[in-house]
Amino acid sequence: MKKTLTIFLLFIVSKTIAQIPEDAMRYTWFPQSGTARSQAIGGAIGSLGGDLTSNFVNPAGIGFYKTGEATISAGYSMNKQKIAYKGLLQNDNKNYFGLGTSGFVLAIPNESVSSASTKSASVAFTQKANFNNNIQYKGFNNSSSFVETFAEELASGLNLTDVLSTKSTSPYTVAPAYISFLIDTATVGGKKVVRSLTDKIIDAGRYLKQEMNKTTSGAMYELAGTYAGSDGDKWFWGATIGVPIINFENNTVFKETDTSSITTDQFKSFTFTDNYTTKGVGINGKFGLIYRPKEYIRIGLAIHTPSYMSLDDERKTSLATTLENPFKDTVINSSTFTNGQERGLASYAQTTPWKYILSASYVFREVEDVTKQRGFISADIEYVRHNRSRFSSNAEQPSEGDKAYYNQLSSVIKNIYKSNVNVRVGGEVKFNTIMARLGFGYYGSPYKETPNTANKMTFSGGLGYRNKGFFADLTYVHLVTNDFDVPYRLQNTLTEFASVKQQTGNIMATIGVKF
Repeated sequence: MKKTLTIFLLFIVSKTIAQIPEDAMRYTWFPQSGTARSQAIGGAIGSLGGDLTSNFVNPAGIGFYKTGEATISAGYSMNKQKIAYKGLLQNDNKNYFGLGTSGFVLAIPNESVSSASTKSASVAFTQKANFNNNIQYKGFNNSSSFVETFAEELASGLNLTDVLSTKSTSPYTVAPAYISFLIDTATVGGKKVVRSLTDKIIDAGRYLKQEMNKTTSGAMYELAGTYAGSDGDKWFWGATIGVPIINFENNTVFKETDTSSITTDQFKSFTFTDNYTTKGVGINGKFGLIYRPKEYIRIGLAIHTPSYMSLDDERKTSLATTLENPFKDTVINSSTFTNGQERGLASYAQTTPWKYILSASYVFREVEDVTKQRGFISADIEYVRHNRSRFSSNAEQPSEGDKAYYNQLSSVIKNIYKSNVNVRVGGEVKFNTIMARLGFGYYGSPYKETPNTANKMTFSGGLGYRNKGFFADLTYVHLVTNDFDVPYRLQNTLTEFASVKQQTGNIMATIGVKF
């Protein structure tokens, strides 16, 4: 990984809770969710219409409805992953339930008998991303230490008096580390410097054993309301107001241990526990068109505005250290430095990037009587500018420090992420009341520079049943993810990372009725 991915540090340390670049990807880089039908065809629903998923992809698809519909979906995921760090490989499994796209569509009666135009409205709810995961890895490192992150933060210009007060400017990191003797100040050549207790170990080329255990939970949901219609069954249009809802929790435990029997450097081990939650709500818009030049051809275009989200963080940390020669155990909680508050609070805003979707589909035997249709093939191309994610303060009059912090964070996001293209293709073959479906999705890397090829791919298939206004769909989606996890970042040292290869099997079911 090149240096552009290594220089990020929370330079403006007056922030009590700091956002990091990975927060930007959490709410933007994930496979498309939807009903079991849309998932079975790889999510390529942009130009097809007639599915509740259209609320979240191309709202013009709701304009295909001429009758009402009620739909409910759910799923179960089986997650397996392999994580490599410093030459060691670990496996981990986690299973969880998830919500699918559910809601209803109402066909609005046409008052004009002579007009071929139609109108419809829909309200739907979906789980866009599931955060349930567990990442564990360990390795032996002789090039850097987690303790250096505390030292760099103190060296960036913190005032020790402010750090150690009951209203500390750095209650989650520097203050506990300083009290625990993991970092200290010294005068070298007449200049005041900050030293880490692990410096001697690293300088001597000895190894530290590093262990990471990161457990995340929660999900990103979205509630959508759509108004759509058609003009002579050639042009279909729609507009959606979306309300994203965030519920995320992260519990990270990082442990570092001296592997040698040498006690003169005094360091033996430390365990840093960081627990934080993020909750919030936002708003976005989606606009779409579908053009049907021939009965069997459909071309779609959709534009998603950024999601403007107001988020609240709560954070609590603890640091347990064991020193030797002389032996000393210390446990320090962040609440010691937050004026007695158990958890620290922070409020901020996040803006996700614009998204553009171009789609097309070909329907075999497209006729007004849908029971005579024999199938379709469909494809979506999606363009997302991940480097346009932005953070800002929620305060009416943010301080200069807050402004500088968020400007710097946005600059880092712009430097390490890039735009990417996602592709979804799929098809369906119909046998009277039974349908068979296959699909594929590819989500390109959002990183400008990576140590591995980051991407997400979905392979899907499913069956559907339609008869007398009732329908049921069952789908299996296999998600393959190649990504990496960063245990810590240092300003002047190459960033350490763990390679993450994840495979997730998703079983999804949807049932619904037309009325």
